[in-house]
Amino acid sequence: MDVSVNAPETKAAVPEAGAAEAFEMMMGAFEAFREVNDRRLDEIERRGGGDVVTVETLGRIEAALDEQKRRLDRLALKAARPGLGAPGETGDASARERKAAFETYVRTGREGAARSLEAKALSVGTPADGGYLVPDETEREIMRRLADISPIRRIAGSRQVSASVYKKPFSVAGPAVGWVAETASRTQTATPTLAELAFPTMELFAMPAATGQLLDDAAVDVDRWIAEEVETAFAEQEGAAFVSGNGTNKPTGFLAVDTVADGSWEWGKLGYLVTGVSGGLAASNPSDILVDLVYAVKAGYRQNAHFVMNRKTQAAIRKLKDADGHYLWQPPASAGAEATLMNFPVAEAEDMPNIAANSLSVAFGDFKRGYLVVDRMGVRVLRDPYSAKPYVLFYTTKRVGGGVQDFAAIKLLKFGTT
Repeated sequence: MDVSVNAPETKAAVPEAGAAEAFEMMMGAFEAFREVNDRRLDEIERRGGGDVVTVETLGRIEAALDEQKRRLDRLALKAARPGLGAPGETGDASARERKAAFETYVRTGREGAARSLEAKALSVGTPADGGYLVPDETEREIMRRLADISPIRRIAGSRQVSASVYKKPFSVAGPAVGWVAETASRTQTATPTLAELAFPTMELFAMPAATGQLLDDAAVDVDRWIAEEVETAFAEQEGAAFVSGNGTNKPTGFLAVDTVADGSWEWGKLGYLVTGVSGGLAASNPSDILVDLVYAVKAGYRQNAHFVMNRKTQAAIRKLKDADGHYLWQPPASAGAEATLMNFPVAEAEDMPNIAANSLSVAFGDFKRGYLVVDRMGVRVLRDPYSAKPYVLFYTTKRVGGGVQDFAAIKLLKFGTT
């Protein structure tokens, strides 16, 4: 992949409307959606089916609404991204020296300055084969961008570790207690029940390539370029793994753990509710199951809860109303905010499955307490000018793990009957 045309300095400047204008356009699209969808529902009641023109119009409006939401998200993320100062502009002398040494290594392959810095810091995180830990500025930029792009990472709990495996003891049940009379004998109570959760970190890599001319151009911010090149590759792989990863050379997704009907829930499994219809919602009062899903989660978890679903599932649920005729799904209240469903924010994760027979297409709960993302500190870059001449490859790796840490914090909605 020749990224000499993908560097920030060579991207075409496409003017976009401001966040306020994009937000107004989205609200206008939502008003049109409500009007046309109400007309469709009225036609269904009067004729037994919606008019073809009305259905096609609604589809176009939904597509426009989705596009405006994505546009608004892009503008909000762009405004939230921090700039990277050039060496010497920010940070202490040590940070500037480290950044300059890393940039020298990336541009020219000369390792002397980077090796001397590693020796002074007595770092054991760098192997002798030419790989160097990315400077703090670049590492923070990559992690920030991943948090913005990957919805699960954004709403989940996170922990940085220096070891390859993070182990966490968890109290499943507290000590036995009971009421007792003033002079009655006290029997010994049972000890608390503890579980140990292990989160191994797995290696994730990206390998962008650049031409020598791009690296020779002093105007190119190499740190920013590396961050922009790896952000999408890392975010796509992480997003899929956090949802459905099997735990083999990747994190364990919350949909990959054992599931059980919520009435039979036990620790180590995620509970689910069923819609009662294979591959769909109930014909009458379809929104009732969403209310049941919300209240299947304990009150302490609901305070920071999110709905998680993909775009197609959200499009289906967006048409639901309550008993008073109000839409359960509401657009963001302001630029940068999230859409809500029954007043709970919705995280749109494209890696969630589409609605199908027995699919687990909707999740709800406190993901910050329920799912943990574990990052091993350090993003590593290895410069390879030999394998793909005339391009220079940058083998960029990071280690990340993840898994469910509180099985009571997340509930699932199964589109089936059992």
